[in-house]
Amino acid sequence: MSRAFTIPGPQPDTRKPRLKLPPGSCDCHAHVFGPQSRYPFLHDAKYIAPDASPEDYVRMLRTIGCDRAVLVQPSVYGTDNTAMLDALRSGIFPFRGVAVVDENITDRELEDLHAAGVRGVRINLAAWTPGLKLDQAPRLAARIKPLGWHLQFFVDFKKVPELEDHLTTLDIDIVLDHFGRAPAAEGTGSPSFQTLLRLVSRDNCWAKIMGVYFVSERYPNFSDVAPLARAVVERAPERTVWATDWPHPMGLDKMPNDGDLADLLADWVPDEAQRKKVLVDNPARLYGF
Repeated sequence: MSRAFTIPGPQPDTRKPRLKLPPGSCDCHAHVFGPQSRYPFLHDAKYIAPDASPEDYVRMLRTIGCDRAVLVQPSVYGTDNTAMLDALRSGIFPFRGVAVVDENITDRELEDLHAAGVRGVRINLAAWTPGLKLDQAPRLAARIKPLGWHLQFFVDFKKVPELEDHLTTLDIDIVLDHFGRAPAAEGTGSPSFQTLLRLVSRDNCWAKIMGVYFVSERYPNFSDVAPLARAVVERAPERTVWATDWPHPMGLDKMPNDGDLADLLADWVPDEAQRKKVLVDNPARLYGF
């Protein structure tokens, strides 16, 4: 029996952006959901999302002008990456993936994930979810580094500032998403955002500029996020990537239009050559396109 949706879906009519994205542009963080009959949610899932198929996602990507994309395993499926892997293997679009795994994953399973297009593992430290915990990260890092993978972290530096010390010890590329949940209203000088900047100053640390509704209350233009995005790009021009976070499971009452999110890039990364790095060159290096 299907479970009732607890969150809204994305805006169905994606607006074509005014900003023309460069060829090869990549949306570096999105999710696919459903149908529940094939991909059941965890019994204790924190939300139940409406169906958001790979085909729906590709239509959105083509509207905004992205030629590549990265699917990230959502928390509500735990370590069962089947929905994401089926999308990666479908061949309908140039996809890469970021999986959620547990510490007992075998080398053969890692190899199978790699063959499907997975290039990283996500560890969620902002909320309880199944999967790896921080103390398990070093051992996994040693196993996946030879594959050319990275570890992606969803963190809230305001709640757990001591994470910085742990993350600096990891001998692998790491990726921080959602601006480290640094509140945009507090500006670039806030302690949590300064933590993010210190980390992305390191040669092995990347940032995804994304997830505006996690850090800003200024819906619909999220104007106070622009200084954060520009500061990240200035600090790590070769290690910053961009994403929509489609279908926006935490957009809720601040659900953006993905065309508007694309247009924010004109303000976030005003230099055209740098914008090409963020949208094309940096993702190609990180995900092996």
